[in-house]
Parts: sequence; structure tokens; C-alpha cells
Amino acid sequence: MTQDSLVSLSAVDARRLIGDRDVSPVELLDACIARIEAVNPAVNALAARCFERARVEAHRAEEAVMQGEPLGLLHGLPIGVKDLEETAGVLTTYGSPLYRANIPEHDNAMVARIRAAGAVVAAKTNTPEMGAGANTRNVVWGATGNPFAPLLNAGGSSGGSAVALATDMLPLCTGSDTGGSLRIPAALCGVVGFRPSPGLVPSDRRELGWTPITVSGPMARTVADTRLLLAAQAGFDARDPLGYEIDADAFAQRRPMGIARLRIGFTEDFGDCALDDATRATFRAKMQKLAEHVGVCEPVAFDMTDVHRTFDVIRAQNFIAQFRETYERDPSLLGPNTRANYEMGVTMTLADVVWAHATQTTLYRRFQQQLQRYDIIVSPTTPITPFPWSQWHLDAINGKPLDTYYRWLGLTYVISLMTNPAVSLPCGVDHAGMPFGLQLIGALRGDARLLDIAEALETAFANDDALKRPTPDLAKLRAPVAELTSIVTHPPVHG
Repeated sequence: MTQDSLVSLSAVDARRLIGDRDVSPVELLDACIARIEAVNPAVNALAARCFERARVEAHRAEEAVMQGEPLGLLHGLPIGVKDLEETAGVLTTYGSPLYRANIPEHDNAMVARIRAAGAVVAAKTNTPEMGAGANTRNVVWGATGNPFAPLLNAGGSSGGSAVALATDMLPLCTGSDTGGSLRIPAALCGVVGFRPSPGLVPSDRRELGWTPITVSGPMARTVADTRLLLAAQAGFDARDPLGYEIDADAFAQRRPMGIARLRIGFTEDFGDCALDDATRATFRAKMQKLAEHVGVCEPVAFDMTDVHRTFDVIRAQNFIAQFRETYERDPSLLGPNTRANYEMGVTMTLADVVWAHATQTTLYRRFQQQLQRYDIIVSPTTPITPFPWSQWHLDAINGKPLDTYYRWLGLTYVISLMTNPAVSLPCGVDHAGMPFGLQLIGALRGDARLLDIAEALETAFANDDALKRPTPDLAKLRAPVAELTSIVTHPPVHG
């Protein structure tokens, strides 16, 4: 197979071919590295690279295949790990100048699981500083450009992962999600991003271990690839207070289902989220097309009163827990988004926190009751077509100013508060010809069934020009884009 045909393989197919001795893990890694070297200068998706170590691991993976040893779910598959996830022996900067030389001694719980399943970590993927924001740019690595238009926003905070996938640099990548960081970049780049239920993918590093707002999860080009990675990521770990015993293999295999009887409730904005008029029109057109494929596709109303202030308070708790020592030492050590979150938090009182958790509980119960009428709820993933990455964040929608840098993420952070699993599924393009994502929201702890539904819809969309996944024109991504790295002040060391 040629290098181009190797990198275009799905992760599922590549893993099968590796097991059948028809594809070499070494050749697959080399093909990925060649694609990275050819395309990454135009989009700047990657942070630290560890190609030499990856080649050693790929050779070991090949030897294991030839010797007939037991093979893990991800055996020999190159993978990108978001730069918020600690990787042993590989530079992990969190997009912050404070960690330019940080090389962890140990993998975190999730990274350890995917490496134990045979994945070969080839590179870290870019993220905004400390994951704060949905525009992947920082002063350590620079900005990540959208693969369909490199001067536009790729989303975040898992933007590097989404771009690496969309351009076939890597078959699988990891991400994390607080307010939409797995789903938003997936939507803006035309790939799949899955936010799992809290506790499904273990975390051993959350300062507030019982808070379910932040999760790690998989990203890929297809739903089948996404569930393959999830099957390796998921599992019980006693270090995660939200963890529970699961059958991870249940995520690896799709249970065939038809969609003709699916009951879908859709909402344009959950009644209280900002949405650009053009995106609203695009979503309505997508729903008309979707209705042709399913049994019920009808609008559903939600009462999300006070949801935005609730998110503000609960999000701010995490920033207080994580950055208090750094801020008190010197606020200038934190970037503007991280600092803004911290400073919002220190103005809050215990009464604010109690109110926010009580309101979240009320909203949660109301939402679960509405969802019982449907198999899934569908909304737009993002409220607007990609804007220039040089703009730190979105200031206004439909001419109405937004009061925080993350208010434009309301469509996704509403669901983070509900704790339901959610996936962003590619669904054609928007009015500007950029990728458009549908947010599919499943029943509480119904991760496996949601993935079954998403994969069935993906199959139906593939035969519909208005709904199928778009792909970038790689021929236009062969020239370096200097602007993407112009914000870097000092290059970091590599791990």
C-alpha cells in the first residue's frame, strides 16, 4: 500500500490489517510521520513529537504480531494525545509557558490505558493554555488553523486532535471536555468527538474528584473508530471517585439497528443559548433532511432558566482548585482566559456554590424527564461558522455582545451540566461551506446506545450529499502558514 492509502485507512481497518499481518505498524507510523511533515506546517496541529520512541514501539508491535503474541485493541496504531494529558517521557506543556520543560515521569490513567492496549503515542496535540477556551492557540506552540481554511478557528480545546484527524495525520486522537472541548473542534473540522458519561474514562488528576463536569474521551474520523478508542480508554480505576465497573468491550462492537423508527427531539438553542441566524437556518435545513430518515423528528422545548450562571460558578470552582497557588504567586503567569476564570471564581461565595449545585440538580431532573420521550435529542454543536483564530474569542452573536469569552459555547456546556453522553457527528457543511456538526445527546449513562445510533445515522448520511462528512482539500495544505507560529515567543524543548 502507498503511504497515502495507509493514512486514509480507518483505525478499525488498520487494526484488523495489522492483526492479519497485511499492514506493518512500522510502515503505518512512517506514513503518518510523512503526512505530518507534509501537512502540519499549514495547520500547526501538533505540539511535542516523539517519533524516535514511537518507531521503537512500532518495531516492538510488529515483532509481537509476527510472534503470534496476544494483541491489544489498539495494537500498533499511532495516536495523538492532547497536551493536557500527562505522558511519561514526553513533553507535556498544557499550552503554558510555566511548563515549557515539563516531562512527566508517569502516564496519567487514561494514557496508561491506551498504551497498554497497544497504541503508539506519536505526538501531543495542541490546546489553548490549560484548555481554557475554544480557540486552540497559545504562546508555547502557536495557533492551530482549521484544515478547511487555516486562518480560521479550529475550535478547542481539543483543536489539535481534531485537525490531526481531519488531515489524516493520525488515525486516532484523545481529547477532553468541560464545556464542549471534544465536540466543538470535531464540529468545526468535520470529525467525530464523543463526550462520555463522567467516570467512564478514568481520571486520576482532577483536583475536585467528585465534580463530573470535566471528562476525557475519544476523537476519530468515524463513529466506529471513536468507539474503538473508547473501548480502550474506558474502565474502572479506584483513583477516580466517579469510576465504576464497566464492560468496556461493549463499546467496541456496534449493535446493528435501523433508524426508521428512531424518535428524535431537536432544539435549536435549548431556549436560552446564543445562535447565529445563518447557523439556525442551516440547522433547520439539516433537520428537514434528517426527518426523511427517521420515524419522529420534532422540536422539543426546554426550560434552562439560570443555566449560564450555574455553569459559570461550577466551572470557576475548578479553576480555583487548580490555579490558586500560581495566581497568588503572580497572576501574570496565567494567560488571559485562565486568569479570567480564576478571578471570576474568587468573587463567588459559598452561597453562590450551593445555589449553583442546587440549580444544576433542578435542571438535570427536568432534562432527564424530557429525554424519556425520545431516543436522542439533537442540537447544533456550535452556534456559528468558524471565525478567525486571530480573534481570541467570539464577542457577539447576531450583534448582541457576549458577556464572557466562553458564552458562545452554551450549546455544549448545557449538556456538560446535564452529564448525559453526547457526540458531535459531521453533517455536511454550513452556509459558508465549512463543516457542520450535529450534537446528539443520549440517555443518562447510555453511551453504548448513543454510539449505536450515531453510527447508524452516519451510515445514512454517507449516501446523502447534504449530510455526509466533508473532507478538506489537502492539496491546499502543502505550504507553511507562518502566521500560525508567529505568536510563539520561545520554542520549547521536545520530549
